[in-house]
Amino acid sequence: MNDDMMIAQPVIEAEGLDLRPLRLSDTGLIGMYAADPRVANMTTSVPHPLPPGTTESFIARAMAPNPHEVIWAMDSSRFGGAELKGIISLKRIEDAQSEIGYWVAPAWWNASVASAAVTALVQANPLADRSIFASVFQDNPASARVLTKNGFEYVGDAETYSVARAATVATWTYIRKLD
Repeated sequence: MNDDMMIAQPVIEAEGLDLRPLRLSDTGLIGMYAADPRVANMTTSVPHPLPPGTTESFIARAMAPNPHEVIWAMDSSRFGGAELKGIISLKRIEDAQSEIGYWVAPAWWNASVASAAVTALVQANPLADRSIFASVFQDNPASARVLTKNGFEYVGDAETYSVARAATVATWTYIRKLD
């Protein structure tokens, strides 16, 4: 997909939740969850402590036309659950390739929330990708299991910088070919 093309961000149905576009009303919950060091420390870009205005800027970027990163809320309110359990996104790398990223609030760890979200997003393939990449910190094997369970194949080790940790962190890299 060309970065100059607009996309209509769909709501994607998953097992026990919907992946929906972010909205302003998500600010409080995203801020609360992202401020948790257990969440921030497993991401590359969430700072800890979370500076004022960070969540508002994140939501504004997600709601802007033609975003470089398409972001969904993991919302189980249709099923009587929480309105926001986590975040999942696809960041455009180049035409027909994206990088998937996600985090789940600690209250729903080990409850298959991430697996359901990744499964649904890969099946929906809303950016018409030929392949999706992912990387996870090597001290987060649960996230690696989510990927392998969803057909991602390990391709190698790397390193990336974590803002919350203020350090370079070893990662495992994965790919899922879709065509």
